[in-house]
Order: sequence, then structure tokens, then C-alpha cells
Amino acid sequence: MSEKTQELQKSSAIARISEEDINLISEDLRLKLTREEASAIYEFCGETCKSYQRVYELVAPTPEVKYPRTPGYRETEDSSWYYRCDIKGAENGLLKGKTVAIKDNVSVAGVPMMNGSKLLEGFVPDRDATVVTRILDAGGRITGKSVCEDMCFSGSSFTASSGPVRNPYDATRTTGGSSSGSASLLVRKKVDVAIGGDQGGSIRIPASWCGIVGLKPTYGLVPYTGIMPIEMTYDHVGPMARTVEDCATLLEVIAGYDSGNDPRQFPVMTHPPYSQLVNDGIKGKKIGLLTEGFIGVEEDLAGIVRQAALTLKEAGAEVSDVSLPIHSDGVAIWTPVDFEGTYQMMIKGNGHGYGWKGAYDLPLQEALTGAFDLRPFDCPLPVKIVMIFAEYMQRNYQNKFYSKAQNLIQHLTMEYNRILKDYDVIVMPTSSGKPIKLPTRADSIGETLKLVLGMIKNTAPFNATGHPALSVNAGLSEGLPCGMMIVGRMFDDLTVLQVARAFEKIRDGAK
Repeated sequence: MSEKTQELQKSSAIARISEEDINLISEDLRLKLTREEASAIYEFCGETCKSYQRVYELVAPTPEVKYPRTPGYRETEDSSWYYRCDIKGAENGLLKGKTVAIKDNVSVAGVPMMNGSKLLEGFVPDRDATVVTRILDAGGRITGKSVCEDMCFSGSSFTASSGPVRNPYDATRTTGGSSSGSASLLVRKKVDVAIGGDQGGSIRIPASWCGIVGLKPTYGLVPYTGIMPIEMTYDHVGPMARTVEDCATLLEVIAGYDSGNDPRQFPVMTHPPYSQLVNDGIKGKKIGLLTEGFIGVEEDLAGIVRQAALTLKEAGAEVSDVSLPIHSDGVAIWTPVDFEGTYQMMIKGNGHGYGWKGAYDLPLQEALTGAFDLRPFDCPLPVKIVMIFAEYMQRNYQNKFYSKAQNLIQHLTMEYNRILKDYDVIVMPTSSGKPIKLPTRADSIGETLKLVLGMIKNTAPFNATGHPALSVNAGLSEGLPCGMMIVGRMFDDLTVLQVARAFEKIRDGAK
């Protein structure tokens, strides 16, 4: 008996492509296949299907879930929490005794995750994101998933399917987003530290509007593995805390320095741990007040930030104005990559897209794909705008503007690098205004949409370039926090933290 006749039937991984499929696709793609070519392709694809069958049968490794946990429960009393849990990490480590909130676009195995959206409601990850594992390895205690905006696509805090998140300073105003829940929980002292995500300002805007500290690290410093992506070249995850010291400690953990398991050899790896050096003085550091960063900013906010930066002279820093006109074009350059890249990765690419050399979260990808296919109308309006405009651009201009914007980002990056040769950091207001009012039913759709991304003129450019950028509270105006953003050289997150800590000491009267 031959080997072929002994082989048992098995379920096919994919439906066998037919000659009819080949001819239909040929017509759609205008390939003008002959009958002979179509037949040959049919035979060739039969062999290709065997490779797909084998890939289906092979078992890909799933990251180990190291710390026991129960699913927890859905929070109904506090709108800043999506889900509550209690996961205790290692007995010792930099985060021993610290409670941690995890933004709900970050996978925590066994704990539901909805990314702020009805589309993913009911999804339960089977793995921990890398940052979650590192937090637990460092002794952190995860007490829940904090609410984020719907698909993380808003700089405000009213789009989450679970409801709006109110600003603790004024309940009629937004916390900022999309890491809205993390910021609210911190300012109300519900947790010690929190994780946020940032593609256009989503760590720094809520940090600014809630008067806390939030750092978007250098691009690539902290692994994004296990986190819901938006646009691969913009995706950042970083620390949020009430103090710069706690922010530095959490960065040290999630960047992998505490556990020593980050194999990449960036220049910053030669530095001792952030938590030990954050209090080093800044005498002799040169700080540039970016002229264009103050343009179009509310007058009182701009004044508070400028005065706050000037106080750094008391710590021995040199503070002066610097101009970089292309900064004013930063949001324009950011936009095509954000719109078209998001559409291709999140929508067309089923949540993860192609070209990423790393781990793909297949269960999350399958859940998102099914949701988009079944209920695309449940996407939030900001995402619908992206879908419509990006599809229009693809049909009419292909990826021309995406590509040109990426080329311009290289120029923008070099221009920031140029002035950062003369200055250790540059400073500007984090947002263009103070916390805005949450929309009510009386507001029109058009008026509401203006509240979604109208605050990112200073934050978004650094998602494009990848420079480290931190927001720290510079003071209050009309009882509302005013964030000051400190931007540094690539992989010199330490200096950004040191400057922020020096200001924090001056602001709080600490010695």
C-alpha cells in the first residue's frame, strides 16, 4: 500500500483556490491571464496550499503566563476603570509595594480587554504584554485595566464605549486621552503608577490636563509587543506617575533594565539605571524654549510654561529661546502617516498589518477581524473618518502622500536633531490649551469632532520623529493644570527625566 493511500484525510486549513477564483482575481487585477496560464497557476497553487496547511498544523509558542490571577470583575462605580483584578508580582524588585493600572489596549492574560470599543467587548487575551511581564517581574501589583478611548483614537475622554472619564480638577472637563483612565486614577491616588500608550500625544495630553507626569519614551526603547497597535511607526508605550521619580522607576522596569533582558544595545544602555540618576543636577545644561511651540497656545498657559522653564536657571541651567519653523508643519507631516497607516494596519491589515518582525497576537487579530467584518458601523466616528479619507486617498493617489510624509519625517527628525546638538532639551507647552469641556447632547457632531484631535500640535510631531517627550505640571490657571513638555535627544530619556525632576524640586520647594 502506497504512502499516499495510507494518509488520512484532515481538515483543510484554507479553501482550495479554484480556477474560477484565479480568473476572477485576474480580471480584478487586470492581469490578462491566458487559459493555459490560469491552469498552470491552479496547479502551482495546489503545492503552495500544502505550505499553508503545514503552517496551520504547527503550534506557535505562546508566552508563559508566570503569575497566577483570576479574571476579576467589571468595574461599575468608577468610570476610570474598565476591569478590576489583583495580580501580585515577584516578592522583590523596583516596583515592590507599588500598585499599577494597565491601559486597556495592553494585553493582560485572563483579564478582559476591549480597547475602549464595543468591537472588542468580550475578548480575553491569552498572554501578557512584554511590559506587563516586566512589571510583575519587578514586584508590581496590577490592580486593573484603566479605561482608554474608543480604539485609542481621541485626545479627549468622551469616546470610550464604557462612558466619559471626568477630570478630577473639574468634572465638566476632559482628562485628555487616549490614556484617560490612567491619568484620572493617578491624580486621585487610586494607583501608584500606570501604563499609557501614545501615538499622537495620548500619554502626554492626559498627563498635562491632570497635572501628573507622563513620558513618551524614545521610539523603540520600550517593546510594544502584546499591545493593540494603531500605526507601527508611531506606536509608543510609556510610564505615567504622580512624580518624576516614580516615572523614572517605571521606565527602568518596562525598558528592561531592571531584569536585564533587553538584548538591544542602544547608547542609553551604557547609562546606570534611571531611578538612580534622575536626581542628578542639571547645572550647565542648555534648555531651549521652542518659539513655534508657543504659537497658537492659550496666552495664560503659554505664560505659565515659559515662567516655569525660566525657573530652571535656579538649578544652574542655561535657558534661552530657539526657533525651528518646521515644527509648525509637524502635525501636517504626521497626518498622512496617521490616517493612511492606521487604515492599512488596523482596518485593512486586521489589526496588525504586515512587515512587523516580531510576535503577532493571533487571538487579538482574529477578534478584531471578526468585529470589523460583522459590525464596522460600531467603529467610533473618528475612525470612520480615517477609513473614508484613507480609502479615498488609496483609490485616487495610492500611497503617494504616505510615502512623502515619511520622507518629510526624516527631514523633521534631522531638524530637531540639529537644534538638539546645541541644546540638551527643548521646552514648550504640552497642549495648545487647558482641559476642554466634555461635550453634551446639545453639541453638534461637528462641534464634538473638533474636540477629538485639536490639542496635538506640539505632541504629534514627536510621535513621528520618535524623540523622548515628557509632560510635567508647570502650574495652575483658573484652577486647571498646565503641562510643560520637555523633549530630548534620541535615547537620552535620562536627561529629559533629570530636567523634569529639577523643575519638580523647584516647583515643590524641595531641596
